[in-house]
Amino acid sequence: MYSVRKLPLLIALASASAATMVSAEDFTLDELVVTGSRSETSILDLAGNTGKVTTEEIDLLNSDHISESLLRIPGVNLQRGSGVEMTVALRSPVLTGPGAGGAFLFMEDGIPLRAASFGNNQGLSVAHFEQAGSIEVVRGPGSALYGSNAVHGLFNVLSRDPSAELERKLDITAGSDDTYKLRGSVSDTVGAHAYRFSFSGVDEGGWRDDTGLGQQKFTLRHDYSAENGDTFKTLFSAFNLNQETAGFITSETDDKLYKRGQRVIERNENPDGYRDWWSVRLSTRWDHEMENGNTLSITPYIRSNGMKFRQHYLPSKAIEENGHDSVGVQTAYYIDLEGDHKIIVGLDAEYTEGYLKETQQRASYSFFGKNRQQGIHYNYDVDVVTVSPFIHAEWQLAEKWRATTGLRFDYTNYDYNNKVADGTGLADGSPCFAGTDCLYQRPADREDTFNDWSPKLGLVYRLAEEHSLYTNLSRGHRAPQTTDLYRIQKDQTVGETNSERADSLEIGSRGTFESIGLSYDVAAYYMKKKNFFFRDSFGNSVTDAKTKHRGIEVSLAMPLGEQFDVAVNYTHALHTYDSSHAAKASLASQAITKGDEIDTAPKNIANVRLGWNFKTDSRAELEWSHIGNYYLDPANTEKYEGHDLVNLRVNTQITKGFAIHAQVKNLLDEEYADRADFAFGDYRFFPGRDRNYEIGASFSF
Repeated sequence: MYSVRKLPLLIALASASAATMVSAEDFTLDELVVTGSRSETSILDLAGNTGKVTTEEIDLLNSDHISESLLRIPGVNLQRGSGVEMTVALRSPVLTGPGAGGAFLFMEDGIPLRAASFGNNQGLSVAHFEQAGSIEVVRGPGSALYGSNAVHGLFNVLSRDPSAELERKLDITAGSDDTYKLRGSVSDTVGAHAYRFSFSGVDEGGWRDDTGLGQQKFTLRHDYSAENGDTFKTLFSAFNLNQETAGFITSETDDKLYKRGQRVIERNENPDGYRDWWSVRLSTRWDHEMENGNTLSITPYIRSNGMKFRQHYLPSKAIEENGHDSVGVQTAYYIDLEGDHKIIVGLDAEYTEGYLKETQQRASYSFFGKNRQQGIHYNYDVDVVTVSPFIHAEWQLAEKWRATTGLRFDYTNYDYNNKVADGTGLADGSPCFAGTDCLYQRPADREDTFNDWSPKLGLVYRLAEEHSLYTNLSRGHRAPQTTDLYRIQKDQTVGETNSERADSLEIGSRGTFESIGLSYDVAAYYMKKKNFFFRDSFGNSVTDAKTKHRGIEVSLAMPLGEQFDVAVNYTHALHTYDSSHAAKASLASQAITKGDEIDTAPKNIANVRLGWNFKTDSRAELEWSHIGNYYLDPANTEKYEGHDLVNLRVNTQITKGFAIHAQVKNLLDEEYADRADFAFGDYRFFPGRDRNYEIGASFSF
């Protein structure tokens, strides 16, 4: 394992090597962010936190997976699976299972990528992060401007602005294991019209057996400024993925299986795994300035998506087919009052039609006391209506004091239609093959409604022109996912699942010491959550758990002379169960004791980057990424030791229209696991990729 004692050697390597263009001015905290208030706001006036990945970082990273970009933000931990797959943590343990995708709000230009009731762990994959203008992350419950699913926070991938003059760019990359990537964009402004067309594609041979993927994305953005002052921003995005998927490598006894060499880590125990996925989204934001100087904003949107994949991570290895179509609108009325007071009132509404079908191809069998039948497990449709009025207000209380208040109400209604036989038998209504209940319970047709309130109170104190303190008290919630309610197990009670809710207190400080160029952002938080929905190490549903979360997050950045700079992100967090749960008498399960640490929750995460701007428009960057140890199971009996990775990136401008870039990932060839857990009696690992390379060139013309 990498050790801090090796850091001087790594710094020397960066100095001797040759990568985007960061200057001392980039390390100030006077930047604007949009996610916290749906409009541009100085980060020093924000009553809460926002982490940001900039355009320059996105171009330098040329990421294969969005985790490579987001691990530069404290409080974030994305564990990679196979291909685009991932599990997500944001001021939380890494969450898995039915409710995990609903604990985070994934957005593109402020529009959710998926309907709130149909979350997916891989939801961020459809965003065009490869060609984004920036990515903003709000850690902890979202503001009153965003509703269901922002329990632990939200991710907002912002499209790149159109250029003022004609811009054409093409980037080609080749890498290890038959990896080929293509990115391109065309942009211009012609009179009142501005546009940007961006596309990206990747074809991977796969570094593990029987894997590989083809992925395509494109985004078309059109901005129009009318003569009367109205502005329109239209965004169309499309995504397609065809992936051969590798599953876990597993062992009943070997807790270091990921260190047993290439033959072991490249092995694919699920060669028939796959994921096919597509999505399209269209939105138009219209801003109209009223005669009184206030602004009305209306953003209608539509989305459609579908997915089919094998559940390689479950004993049944069933095929899941799901998708949903939505039409919605976001409205907001921005009121500017005398004394620098601001009020935003609005209403968000959405109608969604969704479906899910799960089918087991393998023969019926029993495993750990659970009967899994061949054929259809679930087949249902759900229509969902959400209506969410809100108010957000900012008050200048005194010269240095500013307050933020907000309140949101979310109404969620589900109309569920079961398309096969109700109960725990076979899909045609006949009894379970084992003479007792099968695992999968299908509720009868029903309607469910959830009403949730999200209050927020924040306070900012300007210590000086470049320093501020803030505190933030907020609540996040999510109505149960459709899978929480209607894809349930035999030991669950229909209708027992309630809305998940988290209450959070946060304090922080940010600023810049101009004399040395040091920028800092420090936050501490305490959060309690109830009605936490998860599955234990044997796949049993727990619907009413309570959890506790507290931590400290630090971001530091500073230039080192005229050419060098350093950036440090660090997270220390403790995530524990705040309730006890007895082992089930009739099923294989584990007892959970109040105070136990939640599994897959590293206490320490760090990311350190040393940059060298060795000439104009050329940069080298050496990155050290640390993941601390963590428990693999809710009972805290098994543990992963953690790992350290080192990456080196270079980007250099050769001529005005030609640049080359290269990177070496896992420079020290660390043996590690991207994801580790203990489930169904086995150690399970997604092994980490060994040292690998990429080299490419970009052309501007």
